[in-house]
Amino acid sequence: MPDMNVASAETQYFSPDELPTVLRVSEKLRRFVDAVGRFGAWFALPLILITAYDLIVRKFFSLQQIWLVENVSPIFGSTLLQELEWHSHTVLVTLVLGFGYIWNTHVRVDLVRERVGFRHRAWLEFIGLTLFLIPYTCVVVYYAAVYAFDSWAINRPEGCAWYQCGEISASLVGLSHRWIIKSVLVFGLGVTIIAGISVWLQVAVVLFGPKHWRYDLMTLEWPEDIGGRVEGKERLDLETLVDQVAERARIRREREEAERDAGG
Repeated sequence: MPDMNVASAETQYFSPDELPTVLRVSEKLRRFVDAVGRFGAWFALPLILITAYDLIVRKFFSLQQIWLVENVSPIFGSTLLQELEWHSHTVLVTLVLGFGYIWNTHVRVDLVRERVGFRHRAWLEFIGLTLFLIPYTCVVVYYAAVYAFDSWAINRPEGCAWYQCGEISASLVGLSHRWIIKSVLVFGLGVTIIAGISVWLQVAVVLFGPKHWRYDLMTLEWPEDIGGRVEGKERLDLETLVDQVAERARIRREREEAERDAGG
């Protein structure tokens, strides 16, 4: 019997604009997670800059740092900078969790998955999402939300605006409004749930939908593509790899020749 999981003459390929309803929902969720992850990735920049600045100033310009704190802003204080470092790290890691999953670049321990066929991989993904990732993350989001709410409500005197007061740093010169960073944790984990649902819908169609459908997969590879990608990235074949520098030079020469011909 022919393998129904392998592309055949009847295989139907869908572009992102032609997807059936379930897969369109999955794609919209994926795009949202992708946008959040790309935004969160930018927090690597303040994390690096703040860390480098704090280290250099503390080690070599301590007197200048004291002057900045006293005459410019408390933000230049070492304690505040260190808390900004871990706040930036929290935002970075939390917002890219779902992004890493939909692009299949998260850490996998593939002792079993890499040794089984396509449908077994799909079932492992489906069971993992249904029994572990989605329900576990929902539980974590619940407790993280309680954690953030308690941070917002703590030590809040009567008449205090909703965006003021609340939990502050244990350090007298640390950051206030701790509920904000804890709320970011809730949001980021919620985005991870959305990523899980997006992949779950896609894998469900793989397992229970028509076997001749083909579309871009997030965490799996179609049987005919297995072995062509590594951690979500295309595997490079050095023997057939195009020299990009030479290719760009060739394209530039052809463009210049076409312009000369058009001018002549």
